[in-house]
Amino acid sequence: MSDKVKGPASYFPSIERTYGRPVRHWLDLIAGQTGKKHMEIVSWLKESHNLGHGHANALVAHALSKKGS
Repeated sequence: MSDKVKGPASYFPSIERTYGRPVRHWLDLIAGQTGKKHMEIVSWLKESHNLGHGHANALVAHALSKKGS
C-alpha cells in the first residue's frame, strides 16, 4: 500500500519550495476570498501573487473541498 499524496495536496511541497511560503499562508489568503468562484480565485492568485496556474488551481481546489466538508 502506498502512502503517496494524491490530488491537489501533491502540489504542496512544490508550492512551498517555489514561492517560499507555507501552504497555510496561501489557504488563509484564499479563505478571505468569500463569495468568489473557483476560477476567480485562481485568477486572483495568478495576477496578485504571481502563482502559476497549476499551483493556484491546486490550492483553490483543496481549499474549496475542505470548505464543503
